[in-house]
Amino acid sequence: MSFLVKNSPCFQVLPQPSLRIGKSERTRAAILNSALDFLWAHPFRDMTVQSLMTPTGVSRSAFYRYFKDLHEVMEALLSMLNEEALAVTGPWFEGTGDPIALFNESLAAVVEVCYRRGPILRAIDDAAATDNRLEKVWAQFFRQFDDAVTLRIEAEQSQGLVPNLDARTMAIALNRLNVYSYIEAFGQRPRSKPEPVCEALNRIWISTLYGSEWLGKESSNLVRT
Repeated sequence: MSFLVKNSPCFQVLPQPSLRIGKSERTRAAILNSALDFLWAHPFRDMTVQSLMTPTGVSRSAFYRYFKDLHEVMEALLSMLNEEALAVTGPWFEGTGDPIALFNESLAAVVEVCYRRGPILRAIDDAAATDNRLEKVWAQFFRQFDDAVTLRIEAEQSQGLVPNLDARTMAIALNRLNVYSYIEAFGQRPRSKPEPVCEALNRIWISTLYGSEWLGKESSNLVRT
């Protein structure tokens, strides 16, 4: 469950890697990275096109070749985070074998993603309270993960791995717990260390879904087919 960058001479935690976008879109990548840098210290309501473009060294007018407005920048950032989170949670959502080992792998990876991208979650959650457009984007983000977790719980129940509980209600509760834990821990600097957050969430999910006998265990004798 490592969060260290092993190619660093000091094995330091990676604070914020550059967005992985093709060379043909370097300006777009620079704008997104500038937005992410801005959100570490400022709310979305203070963001301006000028505040994003000045650090890039590119003219203000170039912004509109890539984005219609600042809302589209936020939507792009959340989409990026969403894609990263779905990619790393694939083992638990789609894998076969030991569900405890699969869950441990997925949770550690998604905590690392949110450690790096935490201000995106904080900024959109703050803005959604007063901004109808971002409120819809935020609700869609939650809905996607609520649907995925609901289906996973129902599948585990069909194999007798998870007890008889309301899958949708539990999925919503667990997902909100995760997201608001990430916002609190990683939404701004100084961030909390990722390991305690991962451990706390792990204990809640494992004990709720699979039973307390698997707490602190890297694997189990449970088998998902």
